[in-house]
Amino acid sequence: MPQVGELVLLISPKGKRYLRRVAEDGDFHSNDGHIAAADLVEARFGQTLRTHMDRPYRLLKPTLYDLVKGVKRQTQIIYPKDIGYICIKLGVGPGRRIIEAGSGSGSLTVAMSYFAGETGRIYTYEARPEFFKLCRRNLDWAGVGANVEQFNKDIAEGFEQTGADALFLDVRTPWDYLEQAAAAVAPGASLGFLVPTVNQVQDLVAALQAGPFAGIEIVEILVRRYKPVPERLRPEDRMVAHTGFLVFCRQQDRDIEDDTAFDEANSVRQGGDPDV
Repeated sequence: MPQVGELVLLISPKGKRYLRRVAEDGDFHSNDGHIAAADLVEARFGQTLRTHMDRPYRLLKPTLYDLVKGVKRQTQIIYPKDIGYICIKLGVGPGRRIIEAGSGSGSLTVAMSYFAGETGRIYTYEARPEFFKLCRRNLDWAGVGANVEQFNKDIAEGFEQTGADALFLDVRTPWDYLEQAAAAVAPGASLGFLVPTVNQVQDLVAALQAGPFAGIEIVEILVRRYKPVPERLRPEDRMVAHTGFLVFCRQQDRDIEDDTAFDEANSVRQGGDPDV
């Protein structure tokens, strides 16, 4: 059963999702009517509750997906479809030290904090005070963030960490901060970047190729949902398509002869999966 102070997910008959915190004296209100706080506290997850207008609402425990989508936002958030790949590529998990800039509304910060657990550590940088504060509010709201250290600082001044296991930049001109990024991570560490336009990808890749980085990967992740109607199975009319390009690489001391050998080896696998 939901506990007082716990976040719960209520889903309307039309599929609208409401994230609410259970309170002893806080009834749930919507256009379909209200559900008494006492009914929420006494219900069990998976149960269907009915409003005073007899509209059915499903009561569920929110997942990380729901928390990421539910953060209060003043900036464009990073979507779950991208967050999953980012966290896997950077190896976010227990015992790992990960740097992020900028924090924005904190959707990625929430996810990385969740995956890092008690022994991981997330360092997140945000230059704008209003986003710095918003990120902390969203971490607290989601019930994570004990393993997150925030910095209200311009990363042009450099990062305060060294030897980090991975680093992710979601800033307008990431190529301007590659020197600072390389100084903050351990040798061979993974780095990731999110940029929205092709022009930015070109500028970033050119800068990476000129610096101590190798193994560059560029991806765009698209998700197409299908209508769950067996007799008329087809894609939904709308989809979350382009949200940004993801660029990944490794910190790597460069050697011209070695780079040439790697380029020649990779050229025979054009169009294939680089991880195969």
